[in-house]
Amino acid sequence: MPAKTSPPFSSGFLTNHSSHDTREAERLDALRNYQILDTPAEEVFDDLAKLAACICGTPISLVSLIDAERQWFKANVGLEGVTSTEREISFCQHAMFGTDIYEVEDAGKDPLFCSNPLVTDDPGIRFYAGAPLVTPEGQSLGTLCAIDRVPRRLTEQQREALRILAREVVAHLELRRARLQLEQEQRKLEGLLRMANDAADSLYMVSRNELFIKQDHKLVRVSAADIRYVEALGDYVNIYAGRDRHTVYSTMKELETKLPPREFARVHRKYIVRLDRIMAIEADAVIVDTGRGTEGASNLLPVPIGSSYKASLLNRLNLV
Repeated sequence: MPAKTSPPFSSGFLTNHSSHDTREAERLDALRNYQILDTPAEEVFDDLAKLAACICGTPISLVSLIDAERQWFKANVGLEGVTSTEREISFCQHAMFGTDIYEVEDAGKDPLFCSNPLVTDDPGIRFYAGAPLVTPEGQSLGTLCAIDRVPRRLTEQQREALRILAREVVAHLELRRARLQLEQEQRKLEGLLRMANDAADSLYMVSRNELFIKQDHKLVRVSAADIRYVEALGDYVNIYAGRDRHTVYSTMKELETKLPPREFARVHRKYIVRLDRIMAIEADAVIVDTGRGTEGASNLLPVPIGSSYKASLLNRLNLV
């Protein structure tokens, strides 16, 4: 049987209380940074717990995260209705500080656990094997553990599988944290965009010579003088400025209020054009100089004129 790792409450803890407190505070900060405590079940963690139970041949398996006072189960196989237990009686508080599998073959005969209420009462633990969940920075968050109500012993292949699954749990914790951080940054960026647009509206209230748009997770300042035309595309609009195209989440009505009204005209429910880029009017279309032509290709683009916009457009043009 592999040697169990030393429990965290050793003489080293007693002689270096301040150092232990510091390490524990850092560990708890790391755990909180994952923003996972007391969150709903997630399939990926449930699946890893199920796989651990299947591989180890146990009726119970848990993804257990240890905070200051409890062990909380992010995934739970075999202990339905139980979401957490007190930290001081948990097996996982010992296992999470180890460097390898922490295995107890028969808790009823183990001096450390034989009087533990999790052994003497429900669920009647006899066998326990836990692999520590260690972050890339070396902080222990808890364990992936397999539990049985009868004594047993893992094979070396089962231990290796449990190690691999524990690393997978940590990898998915990292992915989950990265996703949350990305969503938070996205919300911050959207807030900055709203502030920038509000500031731009105030700053350019009369001339509206410039506007800010969000493009590829950054704010881009676009000069109205460079915009040739705007095209609606579902919930988005394409802004064609010089040879660039900017796709932004907006409505034509909202964008129309941000452009200089003397220089732009709505010619269709899907199009806004710059008046000085209109080269001709043919039937029910305006011919717009897009400035986007390549060698051998035309810069001119026919844009349809909506019947309800035609009279207003003609009134704004210098007709002879």
